[in-house]
Amino acid sequence: MLFVSSSKAQKKLAENIRERRLQMELTQEGLAERSGVSLSTLRKFEQKGSISLESFLKLLSVTGGLDEIVTALKPNKPNFKSIDEVLKADEEITKKRGRKK
Repeated sequence: MLFVSSSKAQKKLAENIRERRLQMELTQEGLAERSGVSLSTLRKFEQKGSISLESFLKLLSVTGGLDEIVTALKPNKPNFKSIDEVLKADEEITKKRGRKK
């Protein structure tokens, strides 16, 4: 996987949402109204890629892709090599908190 800077990722996400909006034949005003995101926020996002997570998720709920994002961010499950590893994993307690530094 190639390294992508956060600013490039933001711009690419904005481009993708814009393309989805256009495919749906929605204006910026239409998408803003349907999603509950202000028009100025949507315009700023499409121009600069800057948006809050909450607003981004609202846009995805209208344009599609929200389920894919949630699924893509699920933690990876370990690949087991033997039944013993499976049984050992079941016995281990899953941490609920991070470690203090």
